[in-house]
Amino acid sequence: MVRTGHGRTGHAAASASAAIPELPYAPPPGVAAAGLEVLTLSALRARAARGGQRLADPQRPDFHQLFAVESGTLRQSVDFTEHATGPGGWLWVRPGQVQQYTDPHGAEGTLVLFRPAFPDPATAAAVGLDEASDAVVRQPRDENARALRFALDHLRFEFAAEWHPPARGTHEDVLRHLLAVLLRRLVSTPGAPGTEAAAPPDAFRRFRAAVEADFARTRRVADYAGALGYSPRTLSRASRAAVGLGAKEFVDRRVVLEAKRLLAHTDRSAARIGTALGFADATNFAKFFHQRTGSTPGAFRASVRS
Repeated sequence: MVRTGHGRTGHAAASASAAIPELPYAPPPGVAAAGLEVLTLSALRARAARGGQRLADPQRPDFHQLFAVESGTLRQSVDFTEHATGPGGWLWVRPGQVQQYTDPHGAEGTLVLFRPAFPDPATAAAVGLDEASDAVVRQPRDENARALRFALDHLRFEFAAEWHPPARGTHEDVLRHLLAVLLRRLVSTPGAPGTEAAAPPDAFRRFRAAVEADFARTRRVADYAGALGYSPRTLSRASRAAVGLGAKEFVDRRVVLEAKRLLAHTDRSAARIGTALGFADATNFAKFFHQRTGSTPGAFRASVRS
């Protein structure tokens, strides 16, 4: 594993992100479950060292990562946001997000890796598995913390299967159920996304998926509306209700995020990045980027690499 990940869904997204190191899901020999692995952070570091991989380098896994910190502080950058997760804290990094360990040796704990298709559909919908949002950070307390710890301990025990393991299919079913418990516990802790608001409407879910696939091809809300069978106004209302942003702003922010990822983590010129993101020329890309970030592409790259 360390070499682990899920693939991007859209051709435009895949083309735009191809220059960022991708980590496909590839568990080591002996892992029976198809799509899930549980290991310690020390084991992750040892595996990276054996494979000559620097955890401090940017990487873009195509799988989910749940970090449960037991001691020390886990320091990571996820899509340009720094996270310092202390003992008892949890960090959820989602597929496609660009992460860097700013202090790979500063914490001990458990890491749960799983493919997007491993959880059952009901759990995936309940916990917002397809959200392409910021990393989820939780610091559960009291009963919530104990419930999460019990769920993680049971998942870790079943994954190890040091006792006589059941048939492979049964083993995976048990792990799938235990992961469902863990995920539902995690998102139901106080303040977790999705516990105080209604689930996003179907129109927004479809719009979000379409944007993820085609943001490098078009930024026009009318194009998404026509492809999905909605009016532009309906998409804007759905987007604003779900995430507090109009549809155009939602699309533009996704493009800006990809531009930042490519500027920070590749050596491609701003002109080439603009072309990959669907801009007619470097000037239009630079103007778009400056209007939405207050910085030129070159200045942003210099600031994150200084």
